[in-house]
Amino acid sequence: MTAQQLRVAAYGLCLQDECVLLARYVSADCTMRHWTLPGGRVEHGEDPYDAVVREVAEETGYQVRVEQLLGVDSRTRRVEWDGGAVFQAMGIFYRVCITGGRLRNEVGGSTDLAAWIQVPDVRELERAVIVDVGLQLHHTQPPTGHVPPIPVEGALRH
Repeated sequence: MTAQQLRVAAYGLCLQDECVLLARYVSADCTMRHWTLPGGRVEHGEDPYDAVVREVAEETGYQVRVEQLLGVDSRTRRVEWDGGAVFQAMGIFYRVCITGGRLRNEVGGSTDLAAWIQVPDVRELERAVIVDVGLQLHHTQPPTGHVPPIPVEGALRH
């Protein structure tokens, strides 16, 4: 039987003056880097609402308030590095606004930079597909909270 893995994460979409707040993910072995929305794993017993507030603070230095649930994205893929396990990533997306703190980079975590990026410039970045999902949820505000799958190609990463 094929192994199955589920990862639930909460992400914060923060927009100000035509810019989006992003964090740069770096793999444990430092061989892979790409931009992502601030956010991450929902710990066992943790509410996703609380997780997004915690994760944004850890990765950017900002305290935030959740304004709105934007939607949920779920995608599966087979991961060869784990014996062909079927990996499901479920992302819960919130629109957040800054209430305090100051921009700073995370130290000793899964990201190494935090920055405000002009929204039109995002398309040129090597980035996680969740950035596009979050922006599409924000722009279309689907009543179902779901957007069609975004193909992972070019500068997009899972």
